[in-house]
Amino acid sequence: MQAGVVFIAFFATVFGIMYVFYTTRNKERMALIEKGADASLFKTGKDVKNSSVSWNKFTLKIGLLFMGIAVGTFVAAIMSSAGFLNDGANYSSMIFFFGGLSLVLFYLFDRKNN
Repeated sequence: MQAGVVFIAFFATVFGIMYVFYTTRNKERMALIEKGADASLFKTGKDVKNSSVSWNKFTLKIGLLFMGIAVGTFVAAIMSSAGFLNDGANYSSMIFFFGGLSLVLFYLFDRKNN
């Protein structure tokens, strides 16, 4: 019963945040159009050069982050079975370390390509 309440509350929160985001964005865009702003401001992605949203880079960054978290979890399991650290500090520290390392590697990769 309690897990169901948490599950419903989580998705209700996500829905509420998404609803507020999209309605606010729509109101801002409608206000800009009413004031005579150019509609090309709203184009993102491949249509506009120098766009702030690059989905290829975003997916690479998220993929590297998840891979770093997976490697951190794997290293933490090895360290806990070897008896180096206790379980609580071991898992959280390795997950954060390898997750952060993957984001640094993405930054270096992105800087090298630009």
